[in-house]
Amino acid sequence: MATATLKSSDMEISSFVEDLTRVQKALADSLRLQILRLLKNESFGVLELCRILDIRQSALSHHLKVLSTARLVSTRREGNSIFYRRAFLADEDKFRDIKRSTFDVIDNFPVPDKQAQKIKQIQLERAELSLSFFNRNSDKFKEQQGLIVEHGDYSASVHDIIDNLGMSSNASVLEVGPGEGEFLVELAEKFKTLYALDNSKDMLEKSHDAAHAAQHSHVSFVLGDTGVARNKNISADLIIFNMVLHHISSPAKTFKDSSQLLNESGYLLIIDLGSHDQDWVRESCGDLWLGFDNEDLDYWANKAGLTTEQSSYLGLRNGFQIQMRVFKKPAR
Repeated sequence: MATATLKSSDMEISSFVEDLTRVQKALADSLRLQILRLLKNESFGVLELCRILDIRQSALSHHLKVLSTARLVSTRREGNSIFYRRAFLADEDKFRDIKRSTFDVIDNFPVPDKQAQKIKQIQLERAELSLSFFNRNSDKFKEQQGLIVEHGDYSASVHDIIDNLGMSSNASVLEVGPGEGEFLVELAEKFKTLYALDNSKDMLEKSHDAAHAAQHSHVSFVLGDTGVARNKNISADLIIFNMVLHHISSPAKTFKDSSQLLNESGYLLIIDLGSHDQDWVRESCGDLWLGFDNEDLDYWANKAGLTTEQSSYLGLRNGFQIQMRVFKKPAR
């Protein structure tokens, strides 16, 4: 019995040492540290990382495999592409402290200017891809969006969430990407100060027409993204992204912008699809991302200084799942 216990203990120690060696090996390389630095707030595809780091795909794949084996990065499939992000550090991870301290150190160093410029260009290309879709398809967007979900499928649940936030009619509300204005009109009946923000001129005009037809003259329309809203010093008690985040080139940056736009104790409401594998939505609906995992949204919110509040989920008959997530900006 004692011998068996000793052998079991020896095996556990041996396994621990092997795992530790694997982690230390993964961190003992300057290029792999650069990759982890780039993945601080963003996820990138293999070819995007090749562009940023100016490295051949075969060489990069080796480094990514080492990082993945050490559970320092995780992957998700976006159609035919594999995207990488930093792995979430679970409480049960034996090497959580080592990984966390390494992340803290490398995050103190700025991304080199050349790499930062390439990242900016990649994000611009993603944004232009989405904007181009809306400019081409503004007249039939509602029909195409209906292939996935109709607003009426989840609107009652969203309004229940908003009502439970206990906000007065005097609260300032910002809807990002109001589309044809269906939800915007509903919000205008609840709140006296309302902003509609969209980087597509055609879509913004459609939401404007909807608000005008419903005789809501208190809605302010802003052409641009959350960065533009920040430059205009817009502030809000509630920011809503209704089936919009999957069209945005950098969700992580959007969370940061939203945090800065929010007043203290303000709320960010994300309504979007759960992670899925239906690649046809890229061409049919202009989606850049195939939904989101809960952990992705929680991670971006945490990095932006927001706390996770209530969540609600709705499964659809076509297999998609809608997630309605509330995040809050704490009072100082």
